[in-house]
Amino acid sequence: MDQHLKKVTESRIKRTILNLAKNNMNGYHVANTKELKNLLANLVPENASVAVGGSMTLFETGIIDWIREQPYHFFDRYAEGITPAELKQVHRNAFSANAYFCSSNAITERGELYNVDGSGNRVAAISYGPDKVFIILSANKIVKNIEEAVTRNREISAPANNVRLNTGTPCTFTGSCSDCRSEGRICCSYSIIAHQRDKDRIHVIFIDGQYGY
Repeated sequence: MDQHLKKVTESRIKRTILNLAKNNMNGYHVANTKELKNLLANLVPENASVAVGGSMTLFETGIIDWIREQPYHFFDRYAEGITPAELKQVHRNAFSANAYFCSSNAITERGELYNVDGSGNRVAAISYGPDKVFIILSANKIVKNIEEAVTRNREISAPANNVRLNTGTPCTFTGSCSDCRSEGRICCSYSIIAHQRDKDRIHVIFIDGQYGY
């Protein structure tokens, strides 16, 4: 990244982290995946039960494989050969997990988290259940406000995820949300986390680079 753009990006991350603190959420900034894994190892103790939400960021940063290598009890939604019934149980087990890893569709500079789900398991777990929630994202997901967060999901996150999942929704062809009622629609449950009562529950980790949608 160009050094001048990097400075602007770092300032934006710092501003967002400061506002997360005002909202009783913890913010961190790491330079690479090595620093990310070291931070998570310090924050999540051995023998913890761990679950994850659907996330390209977790795959791109290597966190899914990293979790599998750790001394954790992993409720693995991506386990080979998992059946629909087993996946449903994994989603339910996530609510009792010690740690939940995921990303976010967008985060505002005001320190608000905006997420949209198909089944709702991720937005539900972020809101309530797991003892700790670790949200991993890069600066490409930072927006000014909730209005921009909504636009980002409609124009970037949702179309890209629909293409990835081959849902056949209109946005896979147009690249933009049309408020469809398609059978494969993944924009069903919407969530805004504006504040936390427990300041040690939600941890937002920014990593340099560009990850996820």
